[in-house]
Amino acid sequence: MQIDRELDARGLNCPLPILKAKKALTDMQSGQTLRVVATDPGSVRDFQAFAKQTGNELLEQQTLGMEFYHVMRRR
Repeated sequence: MQIDRELDARGLNCPLPILKAKKALTDMQSGQTLRVVATDPGSVRDFQAFAKQTGNELLEQQTLGMEFYHVMRRR
């Protein structure tokens, strides 16, 4: 999968990973993808809710150790 932009949100707690992702997506073009790396376990459900609320597509979520990867496509 092609990733157009990556955002490091490690060490940030809710709601900062979502706020940073929202800002990054605003600067991207429709169809581009953003991968966010976070360490907040709550980010898994937060990104699911964010996708539903904004219409951006949540393509993938992975947990590797203590890191959570979220891939979104801008609407």
